[in-house]
Amino acid sequence: MKILLSPAKRLNENLEDISIPLSLPNFLDESQSLIDILKKNNKNDISDLMKISKSLSELNYIRFQSWDRKKIIKQGKACVYMFEGDAYKGLNVRNFSDNELLALNSKLIILSGLYGILKPFDKILPYRLEMGTKLIHNNGNNLYSFWKDKLTNYINKELNGEPLVNLASKEYSSVLDFYKIKSNIIQIDFLQEKENQFKNIAIFSKRARGLMTAYIIKNNIINTEDLKSFDMENYYYNNNLSENNHLVFSRI
Repeated sequence: MKILLSPAKRLNENLEDISIPLSLPNFLDESQSLIDILKKNNKNDISDLMKISKSLSELNYIRFQSWDRKKIIKQGKACVYMFEGDAYKGLNVRNFSDNELLALNSKLIILSGLYGILKPFDKILPYRLEMGTKLIHNNGNNLYSFWKDKLTNYINKELNGEPLVNLASKEYSSVLDFYKIKSNIIQIDFLQEKENQFKNIAIFSKRARGLMTAYIIKNNIINTEDLKSFDMENYYYNNNLSENNHLVFSRI
């Protein structure tokens, strides 16, 4: 069973000692192509392109201009330790044993606007490039057209028939052509009861995706039925809202 997750905007750039061997992202040639395009943009262009503030555009302008493959080798940090958003707080990777870290590295697939696909212990440099960014390139005008075929083919090979638990956001998972993936896809939603209705509240759902990832790894979950036992932080499997391979977990 493999797990699909989104990256995070919030980053922890401090290097730390890690016992697991680090690796390099699989699509660095493609990342370089994107960086070459991004380097042509000034700070105002980046602000408009990424819909971010002036201070953030200045930060990311510097990141793009200084991005270098050799720098990744020397200074890169494992992405699962760099990402610090709500999902990664729920994952809490610093609470994993070495064996659990190795299992995580073999099962977790992180989608990325800049790197395409990341394994947890792939080295990366700090960046921000959301998958929904409308970036013009040789084959289209957004990152979906840049990555879709490459990432769909890669994941098909990586899965080799194993089921895929989709815990990525719609923005990121939309880069894949699920109709071409020759494996069982399990969609997961986390809902909160509010005003007598179950609703998707982003901040809670993001954390729950990390919690579910940790649950799968720590309990060596290998089939859909066992996923239904997930009960962390008062979530429970909601049979009434679930159907087939779309599992819904809710809490009051």
